[in-house]
Amino acid sequence: MKLLFTKTLLATLVGATLSLTGCSQPSTDSAKASAPASPALLVAPERLDIYHNVPLQADLSHLSDNQKAMLSLLIDASDIMDDLFWQQAFYQNKAEFLASISDAKVRHFADINYGPWDRLNGDSPFLSGFAEKAPGAEFYPHDMTKDAFNNAAFTDKDGLYSVVRYDDAGNLTSIPYSQAYAAPLQKAAALLKEAAKLADHPEFANYLQLRADALLSDDYLASDMAWMDMKTNPIELVIGPIESYEDQLFGYRAAFEAYVLIKDMAWSDKLAKYAQFLPELQRGLPVPDAYKQETPGSDADLNAYDVVYYAGHSNAGSKTIAINLPNDERVQLEKGTRRLQLKNAMQAKFDHILAPIADLLIAPAQREHVTFNAFFANTMFHEVAHGLGIKNTLTGGQTVRAALKEHASALEEGKADILGLYMVQSLLEKGEITEGTLKDYYVTFMAGIFRSVRFGASSAHGKANMIRFNYFAEAGAFDRDDKGLYSVNMEKMSAAVASLSERILTLQGDGDYTGVAELVADKGVIKPQLAADLDRLASASIPVDIVFEQGKVQLGLK
Repeated sequence: MKLLFTKTLLATLVGATLSLTGCSQPSTDSAKASAPASPALLVAPERLDIYHNVPLQADLSHLSDNQKAMLSLLIDASDIMDDLFWQQAFYQNKAEFLASISDAKVRHFADINYGPWDRLNGDSPFLSGFAEKAPGAEFYPHDMTKDAFNNAAFTDKDGLYSVVRYDDAGNLTSIPYSQAYAAPLQKAAALLKEAAKLADHPEFANYLQLRADALLSDDYLASDMAWMDMKTNPIELVIGPIESYEDQLFGYRAAFEAYVLIKDMAWSDKLAKYAQFLPELQRGLPVPDAYKQETPGSDADLNAYDVVYYAGHSNAGSKTIAINLPNDERVQLEKGTRRLQLKNAMQAKFDHILAPIADLLIAPAQREHVTFNAFFANTMFHEVAHGLGIKNTLTGGQTVRAALKEHASALEEGKADILGLYMVQSLLEKGEITEGTLKDYYVTFMAGIFRSVRFGASSAHGKANMIRFNYFAEAGAFDRDDKGLYSVNMEKMSAAVASLSERILTLQGDGDYTGVAELVADKGVIKPQLAADLDRLASASIPVDIVFEQGKVQLGLK
């Protein structure tokens, strides 16, 4: 499972969509309090400095003229995904909303957050005049209750690619994305088809054509399958409605986003060997056989990239540093997934965030074990670990995602983190990983928890880190001295990794919604001691995350 461009379509598209469909959002939505002409800042001014600016640049000298022209078109298509995500995340027109903010720093912060809610502070409003963010964002009517939704009978209730609205009779209904956002999706599809004509690699051209068709049909299976078959193209595009994190009401609806990437061939070659171990690692998971009966696809692969453009959900708040796709369980079981490591974004977070955190919170004797190679590997194996475990519950004929609803994303991220460590330990023991020691990976992982937990409760990744931190604390997996410095207890950490892996995999396999809800309520919180330590990071002005200076100008494109 985030842009700095101009957007112009929002107001007209929303009005046109509702007119064409005959559906409307209720005017009584309590969350839609009128924003004042000049909203006031509700947080301390230093909160605006939690993001470190990073220019997104890349060496394009090895690309042909056609490929450079294609990159420009892919960025244009990504801009449209950004427009669409604004509509899904916030009910106000972007241009009008940002124009109402006179202070440049506040306006920039609002741009980063795609609205008036602080994504790294539990989605709390940071501007006056706005109520709490609706958990269902703009995917559902704000005054719709869960009971009303569950008791309603209409098609595509839990669909990834539709919005829920009231019809003229006041009944809930769904509208496919291809209809709700018809005009911008048609424009995006046309750009992808134009880009396909410039692609030097037939597989990539085929993917662009199929992805264009998918934007207009809401059927992404063929394009996901084609995406799995791409191996040698130096330019990569991830685009469309993909992750469902923005839907915190049910976790059903997917948000629009895009990444434009340049493949790092040398680093990709180093990673190629690891995917072959997935079936063997699946068999070794610390759970009964029933919870590991599915066989990961054998066509999975690992590659490293420099990311040159983020848009939509991927550009909102905390920035993604690795991707594991497709999410479609059918594709995963047949072909596995592709794992894309965003090396330049990872390096920026290590240099500007993780290393300073280690200097402040990790005991001096263990600081040398915080390394970029371990950070890269832990992140990589997190993505690989999404392919392990089980995608369908043991009983009930449901996917794990459907059974666990709004808690599915947080638990899946927690699974990937903990099984990533299990994979590192297993591959070190086999001699397949030859760089670093287990202590490097554990201590870097510990420092990484402090980095990710700052993303807050509104993030699936942040919530997963809270659960793991509190679980590790109770298991004695780390010690905290009287100076507030942390050190890993290697023996207890290994035991905690095994026991938490078993618990998460069992909850997923059982589709135990109640059990997961209890785990999140008990451990998905920041307790006072951790809060105090996180305040030390803020006092030291260590950024929480990064924000990108990106676009055609940075890349030297027309």
